This record gives sequence, C-alpha cells and structure tokens, in this order.
Amino acid sequence: MSEKNKDKSKGEKTDTSKIDNSLNKFPVVGMGSSAGGFDALKKFFTAMPPEPGMAFVLVQHLDPNHESTMADLMGRHTPLKVLQAQDGMKMEQNHIYIIPPNRDMGVMNGNLQLIEHLEPHGLRLPINYFLNNLAEDQKENSAAIIFSGYGSDGTIGIKSIKAVAGMVMVQDPETADSDSMPTHAIKTGLVDFVLPPEEMPEKLISYMESSQKTIKIVRTPKEETERSLQKIFMLIRNRTGHDFSYYKENTVNRRISRRMNVHQIENIPLYLRFLQESPHEIDILFKELLINVTNFFRDPESFDALKNNLKKIIESKADVDKFRAWVPGCSSGEEVYSVAIIIHELLQESGKNIDVQIFGTDIDIAAITSARSGTYTATISSDVSKERLQKYFVKKDNIYTIRKDIREMVVFAPMMSLWILHSPNWT
Repeated sequence: MSEKNKDKSKGEKTDTSKIDNSLNKFPVVGMGSSAGGFDALKKFFTAMPPEPGMAFVLVQHLDPNHESTMADLMGRHTPLKVLQAQDGMKMEQNHIYIIPPNRDMGVMNGNLQLIEHLEPHGLRLPINYFLNNLAEDQKENSAAIIFSGYGSDGTIGIKSIKAVAGMVMVQDPETADSDSMPTHAIKTGLVDFVLPPEEMPEKLISYMESSQKTIKIVRTPKEETERSLQKIFMLIRNRTGHDFSYYKENTVNRRISRRMNVHQIENIPLYLRFLQESPHEIDILFKELLINVTNFFRDPESFDALKNNLKKIIESKADVDKFRAWVPGCSSGEEVYSVAIIIHELLQESGKNIDVQIFGTDIDIAAITSARSGTYTATISSDVSKERLQKYFVKKDNIYTIRKDIREMVVFAPMMSLWILHSPNWT
C-alpha cells in the first residue's frame, strides 16, 4: 500500500453504511478455526461494529460426540445475532452462523446446507468443504479468514475463494495459539492480509467498501480504462514474457479489481502507476491471473470416461510401442498424476509393458516446481480413494508423496517444447 493510502486508512473511521447490499447481495465471510481459535474469534468480533453489512459463517473442528456451546459463548462477545446453523437456513446480514457438530456444511443459493459425514471416523476437512461451496455459490461476494488451528484445513478452500476473485485474510501466526493452519494458508501465496484478529474487522470492511467502487470502475468501458488496461498488459508482458491481452475479459477485470481493492486504489490509471512503481505487484497480479483450482480426479465422471477411452488404446498397443500424453495448464500437477495413476492401473489390468511418458506444462514456474516435488498435504484424502492413497502415495507426517515409479512417468516443463510437438506416436 502507498504511504498516502496508509495514512488515509489510519485517519478515517470506517463507515459500514457505504457497503451496498442492493439486489439482496452482500458479502459472506467463511471463517475457519481449530485449536486456540476461540480467543482469536472473540477478539475479532469484539472489534467488529454492530452492523457490518455481512454474514459470517464459522466452521470449526468440533468433537462429533458432544453438543457445541459455541453459539452461546460467542454471543457474549458481539452484538451480532449468533445462531447454530440449521439445514436450509437462509443467510442474512449481520448474523453469525456456527457449524453444528458431526456435520459438513455447504451453501446453495444463499441457504446453508448440512451434510452428514459418510466416514465419521476418517479425516475431516470441514473448512475446505465449506469454502469450496461458498466460492461456487457466492462468487466474488465471498471471503475467507483462517484463524488459529492444527493441520492444513482451509488451504484448498482459499484457492477456490481466490479463483472467483474473493478475498483471503489470515491470522498472524505470531498471535495464534496454534500457527499450523495460518502458516499453511500463507504458504499458498494467495493470502491478501496477515493480521492480528483485532485488526481484521477494519481492514475487512474497508476492503468490501472499496470493492463496490472498483468493480464498477473496472467494468465501465471508458476509453481511459481501456488504454490503462493495455499498458498493464504490456507491463506484465515485459516482466514475465506472457501476453494476457487476449485473456478472458471478465477474469482479467475481476482479478485487477481485487488487487485494486487490496491497496484501496479506486481507478485503473492510479493502479497502472502503482504497478510501474512496484514491480513486485506485477508479480502478484501475474500469479493471480493464473489462479486455477485443481485437485486429484476432479470431475470423477470425466476421469471414468477418460479411463474407458484409454483402455481401448492401451489394449491395441504392443509392448514395444510408446505411449505419449500431454496435460497443458497442469498447475501443481494433480491432474497429471491422476492421468498417470489411471494409465498405471490400465497397464496392470492388461498386463502390458508399454513405455509411457506424460508431459505436464504450465506458464506458472512456481506451479511447475510444486508439481515436480510430487508432495501434497493430507487434504488430498478427500479426492483420492483410500486404495489409491495406499497404493500410489507414501505418507509421512501428514504429507503424501507420489510413488517414485509414477513420478518417473511424468516430465514437467514451463512451456511446450518443439521436440514434443514433433515427436511421433503421441499415443
């Protein structure tokens, strides 16, 4: 943030009435906490004004066998109405909704939906589950805050929030009783603000106020805005070598608008100037333009169809043949390894001994580096079956590493090499 904007944020008192909730749309904040989270939440809501114009949904790791008293306890520290969520409950402004024990919670058309756990004794990631649903349902009206807690629950969920141009805030690990969840969230590189709980409300409200202004300005087809956008694309190309001028217009507008909100900048020309003065902001904007939610075996029906099609191809091959596959836009590698696992299963079923090489490419160097490591947090257990986890991954300290022989089937590269394009026998 520029010094001018810093002074402005310190000197002005937040006016929550500026948040426009017309058309029955208002910000919804998904909040995740675990061990040590109550103290942080108490500080957060004590500092929250009585009518912030938002809804807050609190998802905690709770003992499934005991009734929760969280709603009663939290109600003592805030003038907001605190309710334990009920199935089908419609979210309203200036309310806090708390997940009940032994349930997952999602959102559909602004209504909270409670789901029973299919595996009550397995690894449960209710924060990821809710944030993924919140992002899908509320889009850019969604926000996520991760407080004190053990483990890494929430890291996948905040990726979903950022993918729809939502905002992510995390408790400063130094102020957390348990810094594991905040630290894992920060390591994603997708967090907008890292703050002590008592400083979060003012920043959250000012961000939401600003979002009403900048989104309108970015979407206004003014000649000055268009000229500034072209210059922004030029700055990104000069620094990264990648041209976003033909990228999806709505996505570009949302991501630029989001970065303007973070810095409390209200028009495109000023943000262009800020980019010129801060090359690091160009790097952040570039990374945000690349955000894409991915996970293992995403859309299971599609992977089942892919496996059926690949089965016919592999059965037609001789052992001396080669099999080549390419996964463009591979991000952090989950899709590539999913394809590799499917092919390995088909080779075992058919008894074939074919030379397989799978190429994964992406323009995001950081994503490629992550993919090459082949390591993932325990959150992948919600997408990968127990059988596949045991067979294709090595687990150590809640970290899953892809098996060496599967990893050796894959080559990751920052861009598509010409020798791959001209390589014969792609299948």
